[in-house]
Amino acid sequence: MKTCLRLPLALLLATQLGSAPAARAANEWPAWRGPERTGVSHEQGLARQWPEGGPPLAWTATGVGVGFSTPSIAGGRIYLMGNRDGREFVFALSATDGKQLWATPLGPVRHDGAGYPGPRSTPTVDGARVYALGINGDLVCLDAATGAGVWKHDLVADLSGSIPGWGYSESVLVDGPWLLCTPGGGRATIAALDKTTGKPVWMAKVGDPAAYSSLVAAQIEGVKQYVQFTNKGVISVDSAGGLLWRYDAPANGTANCSTPVCDGNRVFAASGYGAGGGLVDVTRSGDGLKANQVYFTKHMKNHHGGMVLVDGHLYGSDDPGILTCLELATGKVKWSDRSSGKSALVCVDRMLYCRGEQGLVSLVDASPDGFRLHGRFEQPGRSDAPSWPHPVVCDGRLYLRDQDKLLAYDVRR
Repeated sequence: MKTCLRLPLALLLATQLGSAPAARAANEWPAWRGPERTGVSHEQGLARQWPEGGPPLAWTATGVGVGFSTPSIAGGRIYLMGNRDGREFVFALSATDGKQLWATPLGPVRHDGAGYPGPRSTPTVDGARVYALGINGDLVCLDAATGAGVWKHDLVADLSGSIPGWGYSESVLVDGPWLLCTPGGGRATIAALDKTTGKPVWMAKVGDPAAYSSLVAAQIEGVKQYVQFTNKGVISVDSAGGLLWRYDAPANGTANCSTPVCDGNRVFAASGYGAGGGLVDVTRSGDGLKANQVYFTKHMKNHHGGMVLVDGHLYGSDDPGILTCLELATGKVKWSDRSSGKSALVCVDRMLYCRGEQGLVSLVDASPDGFRLHGRFEQPGRSDAPSWPHPVVCDGRLYLRDQDKLLAYDVRR
């Protein structure tokens, strides 16, 4: 494992930046995988059993374009992305009824998604600003209330990035004063920009191409760091862009998609295409850090549906579509179930909301004691495209994006 001899600087910057997340209003989902980027919500008071046919549909919004962007929700507005009329857009909808509030074009569609057109990224809301990355590498900062442009970058032209085969899919991270993204390549494998002006602050020159995962911030061994799953493996860089450690075992040669799961000094990462997942324990080694593999398992070949950690147990879909519960510390399989299909999932109040890529939506206990189903339904009027956008649960509603439509279900108790 590679290490970096820059711990004193990293420790200094970690102290300066701090690690406490910005305060969030209750029941918001302002970014990819929620306010803590874990896929776990602390919202309560939701139904623990669905009626036959599923929860009631509150409303359906149309006109959000072609794409696989998962929505984010903050300040009474829903943000998502899509292709419409030959251009790539960021949309804002009312969380009350789904009516469009504004639509801001990023630029012309220049990438077909290798047969799956449309943006994949979740917009990131930070106060009065919203940040979004298009499939072509158009990175924008917009006024959250009006959609007016504040600044813009092209990750390819401005930061020498290289578009992955299926297009840029990362949901950018805002942490303190910075926006962090993954252009990929030798000049800026990861880049930190001033979130207010867009001016580059530092660039991590690791050399890895970008994949399809999204950055997470972590505090490991007292060091503030940013963990990303690139085309070659899991890497961690410090608050100046220096490489701290890497772990390549979970990578496959096709597409690394799922966001790594950080738990204290431990990091779990997994991918599909026959690869699997592994847990590392990150420890000090001389003047640097080292990733020590604890185990590697073929029982979590997680393609793109993500994983959530609840009470020491990891839940996710193991290819070809087996919903699985692993004990994180050991990798031991506690249970598995094929009925839910290959699913993307979130956890709310110890319940798993699982959305299969063929449209089936299931409500399952987040418990290692066994698979227990509490409701299941098929989305009506589903498109022919895979149901890849992750489910979002926010303020008593379950949101499902299906290409040009966004559906909102009432899941309150």
